[in-house]
Amino acid sequence: MDIQFGDLRFGSRRRTRATALQAAAEYAGRWGWWVAAGKPPGRNRGAAASDADPGGRCGCGVRRCAAPGLHPAPGEAAPEAGPWAERCEVRALWEAAPEASVLLPTGRTFDVLDIPAQAGCQALVRLERMGTRLGPVLASPAGRALFFVAPGAARALPDLLYRMGWDDAALDLACHGEGRYVAAPPTALAGLGPAHWLRPPTPESACRPPEARLLLGTLAYACHRSREPVGADAGWLAS
Repeated sequence: MDIQFGDLRFGSRRRTRATALQAAAEYAGRWGWWVAAGKPPGRNRGAAASDADPGGRCGCGVRRCAAPGLHPAPGEAAPEAGPWAERCEVRALWEAAPEASVLLPTGRTFDVLDIPAQAGCQALVRLERMGTRLGPVLASPAGRALFFVAPGAARALPDLLYRMGWDDAALDLACHGEGRYVAAPPTALAGLGPAHWLRPPTPESACRPPEARLLLGTLAYACHRSREPVGADAGWLAS
């Protein structure tokens, strides 16, 4: 069965490409995000498939990278399309790189707070019960939960953690800002499956993600509690 996308038709062997095109067009045209065509895991020059492993280590050298193994080759710029790009502009990126993954550059319309998936799911339940305004939340196949927040969070993170009293805690928490990428659905990480939304974007959350300070305390606490032995009191989730 074929798939129709604009004036292009794709057979069953090219369904991933059609889906990537549709997703990238929606991210740019509907949500106003920048999109980038990234190289799949193991395709970077001089890089092996092991550069994208379940531990989140990546050939880019960034610990807990949000898009392990999904960067351009060293010295290459990621082909990008800006917010509200024309469909033909987005399509051209994937015409030039048929197997390209769908990446969202951070540090422009949003930054991303990155924590372990289990802690992220617990924090998400807590934040929703509190009625906290949330942005999109993405589940990485590398076992991470990615909370979209207003740009500038990466620069402010050390000061925010200090003011909240978490600066001296060994938290598995990072923030991705300018120069980083998030692997967006339907991008798949070799051997681990595709990225998927825990909380899909909406018109409000996509255009106006919350300030990091509104989420950071709950995320930091969830990270801290996730390091405690199994069976530790989790009553804070029900409060």
